Amino acid sequence: MTSSTPYQQLEARFARLHRYAHLGAMAGWDQLTMMPDGGNEARAEAMAELSVLMHETLTAPETRRLLDEIDPASLEDAQQANLREITREVRDAIVMPPELVEAQSLAGARCESAWRTCRANNDWEGFLPTFREVVRLSREEARVRAEATGCSRYEALLQKFEPGLTLEALDRIFNDMRQWLPGLLSEAVEHQRGRDPVMPRGPFGENEQRRLGERVMRWLGFDFEHGRLDVSLHPFCGGVPDDVRLTTRYREDECLTALMGIIHETGHARYEQNLPPQWRRQPAGRARSMAVHESQSLSLEMQLGRSAAFVRQLRPWLIEALGDQPAFEADNLVRLAQQVEPGLIRVDADEVSYPAHILLRYDIERALIEGDIEVEDIPARWDEGMQRLLGLDTRGNYRDGCLQDIHWTDGSFGYFPTYSLGAMLAAQLMAAARRAEPQLDERIAEGDPSLLLDWLKANIWQQGSLLETSELIERATGEALNPEHYRRHLRERYIDG
Repeated sequence: MTSSTPYQQLEARFARLHRYAHLGAMAGWDQLTMMPDGGNEARAEAMAELSVLMHETLTAPETRRLLDEIDPASLEDAQQANLREITREVRDAIVMPPELVEAQSLAGARCESAWRTCRANNDWEGFLPTFREVVRLSREEARVRAEATGCSRYEALLQKFEPGLTLEALDRIFNDMRQWLPGLLSEAVEHQRGRDPVMPRGPFGENEQRRLGERVMRWLGFDFEHGRLDVSLHPFCGGVPDDVRLTTRYREDECLTALMGIIHETGHARYEQNLPPQWRRQPAGRARSMAVHESQSLSLEMQLGRSAAFVRQLRPWLIEALGDQPAFEADNLVRLAQQVEPGLIRVDADEVSYPAHILLRYDIERALIEGDIEVEDIPARWDEGMQRLLGLDTRGNYRDGCLQDIHWTDGSFGYFPTYSLGAMLAAQLMAAARRAEPQLDERIAEGDPSLLLDWLKANIWQQGSLLETSELIERATGEALNPEHYRRHLRERYIDG
């Protein structure tokens, strides 16, 4: 019997971690969709136990011994990429004390449960006790990681979602956007003045909306043999590549918000379902980063889903599912999909005002983690930011204000910037896809999205994490991340178009 090499033994350990993560993903999906409220505390304890088990496996002396014994020069290129990702994951885990990992898992599950009730009741004060604990533990994590890496506390959390991204680079991108976004938003609103679309008139049944959503998912290539669509309070995509779970939320009086949410989550799902199968149980087979992940959801929801070519394709499906009405006329549907109207809810925001929602959250969470503000200060900061960025009043409306997102409940500070980075990358990817496939828009208008989907599959999905983010973007588009593509896209679609 031939003994395995240190690298092969390390791969076996990470295959085991993959299976643990699979179980955690399914438990997390159930917690947000099907689990009765009374099961939350027991589920929180079980998921915390699993988090500790995974952390212990990841940081075990045996894991580190195997890493020390591997000669990278003896590995093939793909194996070297996997070793790079393994090393990063182990390095990031070692700095975290197991008791902090367990405490964060418990606090996050309890805070998410409280959030569901408190948001429904517009109860900010009731949310604070569990949220304070999440923030306290997140600050402790930020401190530990910052001391280990030499960066700032917020940057240390940011790099969990976007490895290698510095605050200097992020601020350069966001400060530039702060300069041009307000003017572009005002110009887009003025350009559309007097051309308000006819609004769809419900009621629209949940079953009918679900069937419509599933039809669009199939058109986009979603594999229902390895995934499903459900309902949750906050839409998300979870699970694992072999079993991807999507959710949306429906409204009886309106039908397009749920559909666009489904298209958004389908972008995440198509990415997951098409990661390189030969690396599926290894870090190199995972999605590259959250900005890249968001670029895939926004490529389908914004770049494709709100394009005139797609919306006109959607018309007969809407009529078949929900019945005909004036709002479903083709030109009106385009106006609906491309209407610019600042609103309170981020996930329902139009493409032009959406970045303002991200700037608001980025400013607040960075100040919170760095200790410049406390949780009690968030509502006032939120109200001021919404008024300044979008001209909207949210005073006293916690449900549609600082309680609207689920992300902070589990300590996902540093995540929100990746949404706007993903939107920028989506515009850049679409520009590159059009150069590579000149017939792309014509084919979409004919009802065939395969040119776009195949291009994304070849250039992004099947690459997994075999390449670093910068190299992945440059190979796919011919240049580093260039936010000018995003600015140009918004102007061409909403002002010049």
